Amino acid sequence: MKYFEINYLISGKKNRIIIQSAHKMDALSQFENRALGVLVAINEINEPIIYRIKNFKESLARNSLKKEIKLEPYIASLRQLGVMLDAGIAVNQCFMEVVNTTDNRQIREIFRQISLKVESGSSMSDAFEDFSYELGNLSVSMISLGEQTGELSNAVIKLSNILDEIHQNRKKLKKALRYPGIVITVMIIAFIAVIKMVVPQFKEMFEEYDSELPLPTQMLLGIESFVRESGFSLLMGIIAIIVTHIILYRQKGKYKYLIDKYILKVYLIGKITRLSMTGRFMFVFNSLTNSGVPIINALAIAVNIVENDYLKERFMLIEGAIEEGKTLTSGFEESNQFENMTIQMVKAGESSGSLNKMLEKVDDYFSEKYNDIVDNISTYIEPIMIALLAIFLTIMALGIFLPMWSMAEVIT
Repeated sequence: MKYFEINYLISGKKNRIIIQSAHKMDALSQFENRALGVLVAINEINEPIIYRIKNFKESLARNSLKKEIKLEPYIASLRQLGVMLDAGIAVNQCFMEVVNTTDNRQIREIFRQISLKVESGSSMSDAFEDFSYELGNLSVSMISLGEQTGELSNAVIKLSNILDEIHQNRKKLKKALRYPGIVITVMIIAFIAVIKMVVPQFKEMFEEYDSELPLPTQMLLGIESFVRESGFSLLMGIIAIIVTHIILYRQKGKYKYLIDKYILKVYLIGKITRLSMTGRFMFVFNSLTNSGVPIINALAIAVNIVENDYLKERFMLIEGAIEEGKTLTSGFEESNQFENMTIQMVKAGESSGSLNKMLEKVDDYFSEKYNDIVDNISTYIEPIMIALLAIFLTIMALGIFLPMWSMAEVIT
């Protein structure tokens, strides 16, 4: 984009204006359309400082949006939007009302930009597509579905309900992991305190009596020495690995696919991930089919909400089976991700004409299994916690008490 300074006369007085344009002829055309006065001269200039500041501010605003949105304020905004759309209020007015009432800066800016895009002629689904990273693929799919069926308000309300269910499941998992997280954190802090404050005292005492420290204590001192001398490099290495992982994972290529595949094999984490993604798929699929959405469309949207690329690939086989004219049961079998009982329930629903009822039962089944593992997560983690505590206490006991006993011998 270039900048042109245009000098012109109006009522005998000289004025000037700066027009931003791709080329000179377009700048002249813009000037003539504005009918400001008589053209005197036009010159290309460097980017004015005021435009630099403006572009910098816009760049900061765009970059500040590049993070996943917080679900709670987003759900509240969607419900407000759905109610207003259902009341027959114009789309632009609905968005601007949300912009004026929400306290979340990210949502306010995203909805403001969506409103501007819709006002300029874009469809609502295209406007949401531009913010698919922040709002999620489910939002884009549901808005698109609402536009296609002519029931936009129902689609927005349904979207808010689905996101609320997902949000509640995440809260349950975080709450369940809070206790193990606190225990592990306390163990790490205690370990650092011991090797930094307690063990070095024994070292000084043994050096004073020219005696050798017990092996466990020497090991603790070795760890302390390594952390002290190479701690910064170690920290930078860990940060570099984490950052590299995040960058590669967000690119959603082969790296993410492999990580998503092998994480399903990790003890407990894999089971929780599988139940969470499968349950989310079934919940969205069931909710949409119960709302009268065709199976093929419901499957496409439900697959889009699955974040694990490996499971998403397997679930896409169900959609492919339907497109090939096969039964839903065949698709579930080909995905190889469902128990025989689940497949039999789907088959019974297809055969009896009560598919929606059976899908609801399957959804309840996965919901119960997920809630059970989350509610009893401490029981599953308990063997690991006991083993870690045993190792920690053994190291602490040997590292502290052995030098105390040895000190008595040294002094005598």
